Amino acid sequence: MKGLTIATFNVNSIRSRMHILKRWLHDSRVDILCLQETKVKNEDFPVEDLAELGYKTAYSGEKGYNGVAVASLVPPDEIRFGLGDGEEPDGSTRMGHARFGDLNIINLYIPQGKSIDHPDYPMKLRFFDRLVKYLDGNFSPGDKLVIVGDLNVAPTDMDVTSPERKRDHVCFHEDVKKAFSNLLDWGLVDVFRKHRPGEGEFSFWDYRVKNSLERNIGWRIDHVLATPQVAESSKEAWVDRGPRSWEKPSDHAPVVAVFDL
Repeated sequence: MKGLTIATFNVNSIRSRMHILKRWLHDSRVDILCLQETKVKNEDFPVEDLAELGYKTAYSGEKGYNGVAVASLVPPDEIRFGLGDGEEPDGSTRMGHARFGDLNIINLYIPQGKSIDHPDYPMKLRFFDRLVKYLDGNFSPGDKLVIVGDLNVAPTDMDVTSPERKRDHVCFHEDVKKAFSNLLDWGLVDVFRKHRPGEGEFSFWDYRVKNSLERNIGWRIDHVLATPQVAESSKEAWVDRGPRSWEKPSDHAPVVAVFDL
């Protein structure tokens, strides 16, 4: 399919998943790949492995936690990491902003939150507030903007298996769903749902649930959002479940969208 392909993939340790990435990128050849949870210090990032496949990579990470990267066939004109608002943590290993001409891409790994009564949960909600302020300060809904990544939110009942049992989960609580809704209200479209409005569409299948992929017990927490003009140009979007079934996979699968830009 022709067009600009943008993908997001939480690899859950890039060095542990390089066999997955090499195989998938050899077959898919997406134009821009946004990675989350790379879990590696910058000096140890596997730049050459991706370069062998033709990808230029910008990254910001830390040992064992977090980490985001943008790999692209054409290098971005500009790249920066973090929210730059003076708050701590600064989000430098949770957000990357890459500009390709007049197209801006934000790559996110939103905090998971751990539990409703854990200090990480209000930090998660605060991260969404900070993100909206970042958008206010740098963009308008009329700009060409795509936001992708592991946002750690299943926004509707359709986006998680057995929603009635997960109301108090940090990725499905009313507070975090409201935060996600506020992000959309800034001026974004859920591109995936534009093309895939049906049930059973997930991007994460928990390792701890036996045969979760085969039974399709999952969550849709990895997202592709875009401003209206970019969303209008989108031609297709899907979850590529294949890599989740390969040997020693991430618990996430890539989400891919194609745009006529």
